[in-house]
Amino acid sequence: MKPFIYETMYILRPDLNDEQVGQFITKYETILRDQGGQNIQVQNRGKRRLAYDIDKHREGVYVQMNYEGPGSQIAILERAMRISDEVIRYLTIKEDVAPVVAETPEPEPQEA
Repeated sequence: MKPFIYETMYILRPDLNDEQVGQFITKYETILRDQGGQNIQVQNRGKRRLAYDIDKHREGVYVQMNYEGPGSQIAILERAMRISDEVIRYLTIKEDVAPVVAETPEPEPQEA
């Protein structure tokens, strides 16, 4: 079975300090590794203003994770985020990966 590539973006509460943010990033990265996630890339996008208020928060700390693995890991990761008071929003998408096809040049017409 071919593993798929996923992207999870989550927003942490803005009142967390850098050490706490690092702990939560490590926590969710560990959950993915334990469930068979591979090639995990984490990007802390920093504190940004939200488009609209979420639970009376105007800002949030954005974190993006890209990873490969089985789809079963998504439910476990999102459950951990759902029960956490520090995560105010999360979203996981499966990235479309186009198969790599070698292009063969078409033969040029020969002149008669």
